[in-house]
Amino acid sequence: MSAMFGTKVAVIGAGYVGLTTAACLSSLGHQVVCADVDREKVDALSRGEATIREPGICELVVDGLASGRLEFVLGASAAVSEASVVILCVPTPMGATGAADLTTLEFVVAEVRELLPPGCVVVNKSTVPVGTAARVAKLIDRADVAVVSNPEFLREGAAVHDFLNPDRIVVGSADRDPAPARRVADLYGKLDTSVLVTDSASAEMIKYASNCYLATRLSFVNTVAELCEYLDASIDDVTLGMGYDQRIGKSFLRPGPGWGGSCLPKDTFALLRTAESAGSDFALLRAAIETNLKQQDLVVDKVRKAVGGELAGARIGLLGLTFKAGTDDLRDSPALAVAGRLAAEGAELFGYDPGVHAPVPGVTDGVRITGTAYHAADGAAAIVLLTEWPEFRALDWARIADRLDGRSVIDTRNLLDPLVVAGTGLSYQGIGRPAALPSTGDMVRRAG
Repeated sequence: MSAMFGTKVAVIGAGYVGLTTAACLSSLGHQVVCADVDREKVDALSRGEATIREPGICELVVDGLASGRLEFVLGASAAVSEASVVILCVPTPMGATGAADLTTLEFVVAEVRELLPPGCVVVNKSTVPVGTAARVAKLIDRADVAVVSNPEFLREGAAVHDFLNPDRIVVGSADRDPAPARRVADLYGKLDTSVLVTDSASAEMIKYASNCYLATRLSFVNTVAELCEYLDASIDDVTLGMGYDQRIGKSFLRPGPGWGGSCLPKDTFALLRTAESAGSDFALLRAAIETNLKQQDLVVDKVRKAVGGELAGARIGLLGLTFKAGTDDLRDSPALAVAGRLAAEGAELFGYDPGVHAPVPGVTDGVRITGTAYHAADGAAAIVLLTEWPEFRALDWARIADRLDGRSVIDTRNLLDPLVVAGTGLSYQGIGRPAALPSTGDMVRRAG
């Protein structure tokens, strides 16, 4: 890739994507102004305080501020006046119908359209429906401003790593116009990766298709895990054997309580609504969504059976509330979806998560937050592990056993060694995982 450093960049939005984008572009040598509407967030970031839990982000923010290459301002209009590239990283949440809500995006575009310098490039980095780049270009309605799609492929908990070590960079522009696409691609000039330049619609579709494929893959694995329980097979061994096939690969083959987070749920619904609007029956994607909801019900069924068939009044300890380990993000967390179903049947829930230190009104309602995993276990009829935090594997399970009122441990992430848990006298259940078998890691070591 050719190099073009010191570009003046405005990043609109300082959430997970926006802050990561701003901090990483600053580290690559660009002059970045990052804008947000939240004054407290802007003030904290200006002091060098990271506002998201993300490895490496705090260091990049501090370094960017110290170098003078990174600045945080209140409001989009304060950021764009001198920018050569304006990157939109604003929320596009799921609306009431399941389609993406572009209200914030359109508001920002309307706010800045007259302030954009001639010749600048506006970049959609937010996940948006196919056709949004063309829609934004129409809203801006300026021949001297180009609109480009440059979707992000960041994993929470590894966002900085993913930004600086991308599998690929996708840039889409109207009619595959190479000039604005190249200007955006050159922002990443120091990174050694493949660059795909395509049209805007294809770039937008790449993002949705990627996330929806991953969601479908997880739903498939959860369905196979359910079948393993009927057939007394081990999902650990099944996915291990599948993953050795290079056509399949090893990622996204772990069963769990369902998929969630800030991307997969909204993106699957958005693409499904897009397909319906286009007159296409995306039956496979619909089935993946339905399977995901069913998986949460299956977990609740396991808990119900573990406490004797009646959840009302049962005290349940929950290990993990975030949608995945390594983040404090509770958005569309499958752990909270399961917790909601348990609470709806009258269970008393006590939850511990390393990333959640206090109740979040409207989000963790129905769960009493505890300071340790052991406090979550106090007097509980069962323990349900819902998020794959590595520290849960290192818990003293004999100590857990002493504090429990019941004997059941339900490991929805297959994180624990069944023999370790069972060795304390507890009853272990995984997902598609026979409790009597040693862990896959032990079997692999014995095999040589």
